[in-house]
Formats: sequence, C-alpha cells, structure tokens
Amino acid sequence: MNRRVAALGAFAVWSLLAPADAMAQGGQDIVEVVENSGDTAWILASAALVLLMTLPGLDLFYGGLVRAKNFLSVFLQVGAIAAVASTLWIVVGYTLAFGDSSLGGWLGGGQHWMLYNLDAVYPGLAIPESTFVLFQMTFAAITPALMVGAWVERARFAFIITFCAIWGLVVYAPVAHWIWGGGWLAAMGALDFAGGMVVHTTAGMSALVIAVLLGKRQGFPKSALLPHAPGITMLGAVLLWVGWFGFNGGSALGATASASDAIINTHVAASVAAMVWIAIERIKFGKPTTVGFATGAIAGLATITPAAGFVSPGAAILIGAAASIVCYYAIQLIKMRLHIDDSLDVFAVHGVGGMIGSILLGMFLSAGLGGAGYDSVGAGSMGAQLGVQALGVAIVAGYSVVATALIALAINLFVPMRVNEEEEVQGLDITSHGERGWEFD
Repeated sequence: MNRRVAALGAFAVWSLLAPADAMAQGGQDIVEVVENSGDTAWILASAALVLLMTLPGLDLFYGGLVRAKNFLSVFLQVGAIAAVASTLWIVVGYTLAFGDSSLGGWLGGGQHWMLYNLDAVYPGLAIPESTFVLFQMTFAAITPALMVGAWVERARFAFIITFCAIWGLVVYAPVAHWIWGGGWLAAMGALDFAGGMVVHTTAGMSALVIAVLLGKRQGFPKSALLPHAPGITMLGAVLLWVGWFGFNGGSALGATASASDAIINTHVAASVAAMVWIAIERIKFGKPTTVGFATGAIAGLATITPAAGFVSPGAAILIGAAASIVCYYAIQLIKMRLHIDDSLDVFAVHGVGGMIGSILLGMFLSAGLGGAGYDSVGAGSMGAQLGVQALGVAIVAGYSVVATALIALAINLFVPMRVNEEEEVQGLDITSHGERGWEFD
C-alpha cells in the first residue's frame, strides 16, 4: 500500500501525506477510502481533455507545419500511434508502469495484465482504479505521438508504428514506474507533477535521436521548408492549450485545490511564454507570427508541466518566460548551428522545456517563493531537491537516448526507417497512403 501512495507523491504529495502516514502506522486500522463521484467525474473529463490534445490538437498543430503533400501522413501517424499505444497500455503497459514494484523498483509486476485484478478504488485516492487507468492511458498515447514532429515528411509508416509500439513498453512504461509508480527515482525524491521527465524528456530526447538517425529532409537547411497552413497550426495549438488543463489539472487526481492551482499555473505560463516568444520575433525580425505565438505557448505548457501543482502563479510566470527564451535559442542551436533536422522542434520545445521545468521545480518549490515547501515532499533543502531533480533529468534523458537508438537500429534491420528519395519528393500522402490532403479541381 505504501508503494502506491508514494507513487502519487509526484502528483499531489501534500494532499496524500496524511493517508500515507496513516497506512504506514503499524498496528493501526487502515481506513477504507470511498469513491468520490466529483473526483471521478473530474478525472474522466481530464482524460477526455488529454485525448483532445492528441486527437485533434496534435494532428492540427503538426499538420499545419508540414508541406501540403504530407498533411494527411501526419494525421494518420498520430492517430495510429495513439491507437496502438492505447491498446498496448491495456494489455501490458499499465501493469509495467503501475503494477507492484519489482526488480528493485525498476518495473511494475504483472498482476494487472489485461487490466486483471483492478481495485474498486485506487489505493490512496477516491477514484476507481479503472478511472486512473484511463487517465494514465491518455498520457501513454500522447507521449510517443509527440515524437512525430521529429520525423515528418521522410519516415516510413511501418517503421514508425513498430518503433512507437516497442518504445512505449521499453522507454515510457519503465520511466513512468520509476517516478509515478513508486520506483527507485521516486524513492530518491524526484518530483514530476504531470510529465516533465516522464513525458517531455523521454519524447524530446528520443525525437532528437531519431532525427539524427534518419538524416535531413531533402533541401534542409538550405531551402525554406515552410509550413503550408499556419492557421491550422494555430488552431491545433489552442486545442492543446485547452486540453492541457486536463493534462496538468487532472494530474492532481481529484477535484481539489491542487487541480485549480495547476490549471492557473498552466494557463499563465502558456500566456507569458506565447507573448515572450512573439516579442523575441518582433525584436529580431520586425513582425510577430502565429507560428511563433503557437510555439511559445507550447513551450510554456511543456515547461510548467512538471511543476504545475507545486509552485505559485508568480513562479509560473517566470517559468513561462524562461521557457520561451531557452527553447527559442535551443531551436537556433539545433537547426541553424548543428543542422539537425528535428523538423518540428520536438526536442527544443518539449525536451528542453520539460528538462528545464523539472529542474526549476527544485527552486520554486520553496515556501519562501510561494511553493508547496520542501517539508511537504520530504525534501531537506533547495540544494538537495535541485540535485535530485537534475539527477532525475540526466538519468531519464540518458536512458531515453540509449534505449531509443537500440530500438530504432534493431527495427531498421527489418523495416527501413526512411522512404526513398522519389517518395519523399512526391510526398507521403500519395506515396504512403494513396490520398491527398487537398484536391483542387
């Protein structure tokens, strides 16, 4: 029981300390938690909001950024990844991530294969375990789908689906267990409210690896490979923005003050980040853009995610500003100087954002800065928490890089990563799927 309560510490630890302590006391009666319909309704709604982020939010955000001849390929890739990841989550992913800890806290046990033997109420919470499964399933679906932006316009569809299916079980599920499932990083004190390490660091680092292995699109970086529909991208961004309320607010795992705090911080971080991004554009190029506003908002959302329920709104404003500045220049470094074709900036926005947000959490958790306080999570000091957060980021990033490279290279022996040159020139919509996104008669 203690393991499962500890697993939720990264979400709303201060609201769970009392139940955790009560259950830990030997010789005392364990209080049976009764389902709360309000909490259950909120988590069910949050699951729908997170799915909205993937379908259609991520579809539209990425779809508008590619060239017209690859528009449908993005939609199908995101949709197929979400479908495969959701199915695998039910079969085996959930038990690997949230089953009873085994192998020294490295992986969950197998007692929940095919969602067998679920509890009526998830231990330590007031929601059914099936509701918890559903909410976590939407995270398992969106995380590999985020990586689509790194390989658009040149990756082979069969490779993508095979890679993401294996990646979800080899990378995402173990990391989720380490931090959210009561694993060894949680035992060290690493915090991640809604996915700075579990979602954004894993996806961002893995996306960078795949971009390097695949190589550049034809014409990159000399030719301008411009978005074909910035308006569609803006529409996708605002759907992601709204859906993120469920992503972060739902991670409180109840209709509580923690959920309200997380949503306020989410919104203000995105607002500030979007405005800082277009301010940078205005200074450097003379004109703010819709793509810049959308990208800045996503950077702010990714960066506040690990800290959303732990910090004050004032800290969220600072985190949002830092997100835009750091992520903007990360794009310049990756694309302009290193010439790595991470096509839609998955690493620079999600990966870098998730990592800096995870580390800044260690500072802004301070009660003196309006945060929840180190005592609330059992941390001794700012320095200690910063160290744990930095170590957690380094471990998750390193594991994601190594595992991703091994998975991708192994699959490439049987299913080539990349389409051929002619298929890339014609576009993936027609060559891979026999359709066109836009028919003009």
